[in-house]
Amino acid sequence: MDYRVLALDLDGTLTNSKKIITEKTKTAVEKAIEKGVSIVLASGRPVLGIRKLADELGLSELGGYILAYNGGHIIDCKTKKDIVRQTVPKEYFHEICECARIFGVSALTYDTHGVVTECADASYVIKEAYNNTIPIRQVESLESFVDYDVTKFMIVGEANELKAALKYLQDKFEKKLSVFLSEPYFMEIGPLGVEKASALAKLLEHLETDREHLMACGDGLNDIPMLKYAGFAVAMENAYPETKAVADFITFSNEEDGVAYAINRFILGLEE
Repeated sequence: MDYRVLALDLDGTLTNSKKIITEKTKTAVEKAIEKGVSIVLASGRPVLGIRKLADELGLSELGGYILAYNGGHIIDCKTKKDIVRQTVPKEYFHEICECARIFGVSALTYDTHGVVTECADASYVIKEAYNNTIPIRQVESLESFVDYDVTKFMIVGEANELKAALKYLQDKFEKKLSVFLSEPYFMEIGPLGVEKASALAKLLEHLETDREHLMACGDGLNDIPMLKYAGFAVAMENAYPETKAVADFITFSNEEDGVAYAINRFILGLEE
């Protein structure tokens, strides 16, 4: 199949456990670009947490796209122009933050520097900052501090603690917001209808191509819609069982350059 667009999740997929893109994987991505494939870095991360990796891959010069916040914000790396930008209505900020307090978990969002939260020392807040290699800002009241447009909130905590909060918010904001888990300990809260598949549909329309020409690689729960949507779906060996179940192919893990293997085999036509 002639794959013209390659959507790559970042954490657990393109990057290894040290949050690094290996030279082998970089080389495979570069060869895909040389073949005319459009690279899309499709992540729940904020733009701030994706831009460095986009720069490492040379997407500002070679072309490519950042699909941040699970698709709430899509940027053309070469022109720096927004293709899509959606935000959470400000009237919901208080209820989101209050839910975290009620259920004893931690709410966070982002500013231009990094993570913003009332719980800077919470372990899963620290994990989110580590995933993005960005700092954490402690604030007294999150909803009072955030007087700017927000594309995504997160509520983070132990999996058993998040379950009740997830149901509460899904019931509260049905047909108002998208509320789902990307990991058992990470809840994503964004504009209604925002997830990787719907965002990729908009991007493909912009690129005047269709889903049959889209190959996608992922490992997380939030990658499931993307993998179901793609013409060819690749799950990492380290992916969740639910994610593997919707894939057309299981590649090696993110510690074993699984993305490079998939590119070499299905886009470049090479056998390793």
